[in-house]
Amino acid sequence: MTDPLVQRRQGVLDTNTVIMLSRMTDTGSLPQEPLITAVTLAELSVGPLVASTDEERAARQAHLQQAEADFDPLPFDAQAARAFGRVAASLRRAGRKLNARAYDAMIAAIALANGLPVYTCNPNDFAGIEGVDVIPVPFPPTSAAGDKTVD
Repeated sequence: MTDPLVQRRQGVLDTNTVIMLSRMTDTGSLPQEPLITAVTLAELSVGPLVASTDEERAARQAHLQQAEADFDPLPFDAQAARAFGRVAASLRRAGRKLNARAYDAMIAAIALANGLPVYTCNPNDFAGIEGVDVIPVPFPPTSAAGDKTVD
């Protein structure tokens, strides 16, 4: 892992970090040019559909729409598919189950394929993935139920 105080020009924001963006008061731990992946948009798209209350559904829909408006996502393309093989193999070697971390593994593969670090509020989600530069982002204080991810 890299020192979280080191500012990078570009980096991939993990889904949980995208969800927390509106609550972050100090963006100094984020890259100058934050990027997201198509996998994050897919993960955010599930949120409103599985929400248990109207309030939670509205909050999750707002996160999705804000991400769609703010970012042009990096695709899961052929290069990312090849990197995914390395990610899956390293998770297996680390004794972690790929199915439980499928979204994170795909985000890591896209980051690897593009030579970018991953910025995340949950660095343990990327534990055991070799070659991915994971930069921890301080978790902002909790608020509404809409801040939950779809894990």
